[in-house]
Amino acid sequence: MNLGQFLVLQFIAHVLADFFFQTDRLAIQKNELGFRSPFLKWHILIVFLFSWGLSFQTRFVYGALIIALTHFMIDGSKPWISKNRIIGRYSFFIDQALHVLMLVSVTVAYAYYAELDAWVNIPIGIKGLIGVFAYLLCLKPANIFIKEMFRAYQISVPGTDDLPNAGKLIGVLERVLVLTFILLKQFEAVGFLIAAKSILRYKNDDTIKTEYVLIGTMLSFGIAVLLGLLIGFV
Repeated sequence: MNLGQFLVLQFIAHVLADFFFQTDRLAIQKNELGFRSPFLKWHILIVFLFSWGLSFQTRFVYGALIIALTHFMIDGSKPWISKNRIIGRYSFFIDQALHVLMLVSVTVAYAYYAELDAWVNIPIGIKGLIGVFAYLLCLKPANIFIKEMFRAYQISVPGTDDLPNAGKLIGVLERVLVLTFILLKQFEAVGFLIAAKSILRYKNDDTIKTEYVLIGTMLSFGIAVLLGLLIGFV
């Protein structure tokens, strides 16, 4: 195992623990109550287990413990960040930036001072692991990222009767398709998908909703395109 594989595996562990293994309800509770949240300790245990397990190294138990403890401090302090009048709307991005900073710091420091000696052979190369990471990001994390972008810029659509989960599913499908087409170098198919999405129309007097969908679509396609380009550069 090299440093690149080790680092990407830790990113995958973070995405799984922070997005897939907690429900929206529990995440909201944790973000509102901070250290007082009964779910926080279980969330930190999940973070630790994924970080240690996906390191495939027994000695990384201490590194995983540091990542979990700093995760605890960051998540526990999030209510104070969210209530700040200046930076409160950016609390999600600050939270994730701090998590990534600590994850990278601990991982690189461990790789520098200790030998990367996995107890199992990792059959997937760095490009394959980044591919797995990219597809995971295209699912639930991308939906949350887009929602938080709307929140940060105070964009909302009042009085809509659309099913919220339908929009999430559409976003997931289009990102997965765009990423797959880019990896297969089928750029014409990406253009076709964008053209097909443009068929969606609203009434002329529904400008706010049209702009909302346009912004969401651009963010969604942009995430998939950037991830596809990232994999292509590896």
